[in-house]
Amino acid sequence: MVDNCPHCNAIFMKDTTYICPSCRKIEEEQFHTVYGFLRNKRNRTATIAEVVEETGVPQNQLREFVKQKRLHPAQFPNLAYLCEKCGAEIKSGRICKDCTKEIEDGLLKHARNERSSLEEYDLLLYEEAVRMI
Repeated sequence: MVDNCPHCNAIFMKDTTYICPSCRKIEEEQFHTVYGFLRNKRNRTATIAEVVEETGVPQNQLREFVKQKRLHPAQFPNLAYLCEKCGAEIKSGRICKDCTKEIEDGLLKHARNERSSLEEYDLLLYEEAVRMI
């Protein structure tokens, strides 16, 4: 399948990667730069800002490495990526606990409203049936 690279807009044959070979090579070089920096024991607790400053790798790319699980927060505790809903820092999943709770509460509220509407409808049907008798 042919696609446009989201980084450079070049046309490439999409296979297992989402970016073109040129951008993939750059991304791999950036990963090795970051990983080389973090492998040093004194750098393992570096923050995102410190890693960006020391390596020159863009913050969004660094967060993407964490999101892709190429860099594990268990090994590097100050690394995180952003919640897809609110932008809070998280270390696993796609959305933070607060957004998860907000979505769950909304679903519960919707389910209660649906149940209430169905109960009202059932009551109307029952009353209609009683009147027909």
